[in-house]
Amino acid sequence: MIFDKDGTTTIIFQENIALQEFLKNLSKGYPNVKNDNIIVNLFSFSDLTAGDILEFLQISNAHRGLKKSFVLVTDKVSFEEVPEEICVVPTIQEAKDIIEMEEIERDLDI
Repeated sequence: MIFDKDGTTTIIFQENIALQEFLKNLSKGYPNVKNDNIIVNLFSFSDLTAGDILEFLQISNAHRGLKKSFVLVTDKVSFEEVPEEICVVPTIQEAKDIIEMEEIERDLDI
């Protein structure tokens, strides 16, 4: 698992691994990044479904409960296919933009 920290945001990705193994590794490494905004880069997974994205719902909800952003990046599943509680965007730049907007909202107590 690769953690690429940039300020208060960490981008997480890993290549050549099954999704379930990725989720296990993410759970193990989560304590190291729980205070950061998190972008999970899923581009290495070629066959993602909306059901696969739902596997991230629990950790996403927990992280958002800590007043931090949690954004999944994939172009295999659109945001329309998953519940509103989980944030899915097609590019890293859009993920960074979402985090920036959410930080502004948190600063303004919106």
